[in-house]
Amino acid sequence: MRQDWEPEDLIEVWTLLEDDMKRLRNKSGANRLGFAVLLKFFEVEARFPESAGEVPAAAVAYVAQQVKVPAGEWADYDWQGKAIKRHRGEIRAAYGFRANTEEDQERLAGWLASELCPVELSRDRLEAAVVAR
Repeated sequence: MRQDWEPEDLIEVWTLLEDDMKRLRNKSGANRLGFAVLLKFFEVEARFPESAGEVPAAAVAYVAQQVKVPAGEWADYDWQGKAIKRHRGEIRAAYGFRANTEEDQERLAGWLASELCPVELSRDRLEAAVVAR
């Protein structure tokens, strides 16, 4: 994710809408800010950040103003605990996503093999090549 954001871009991309604010009602402090930042990041990137440093500081500050939590509490958001796992689940559900399963991976490999790699005739070699990549 890019790190430099102009004020107009922050407003356009990182503004919390009414539905977003409803999702924050039962959260406070670092969890409130963390959830809000993850929600908007997911909306932009269709994935979650791998670390706090991946989120632009200007975006954290802008979201913090909206949720009325000091931006410094972003550093207190627990990246390993139960709360972030629950937050990710809530956000996935809000956008109609779910966690990837082993069956999903098998179906994807089959699709890749049949649609993107039709040159290879041996299914076993094709699957091995897809998995290796």
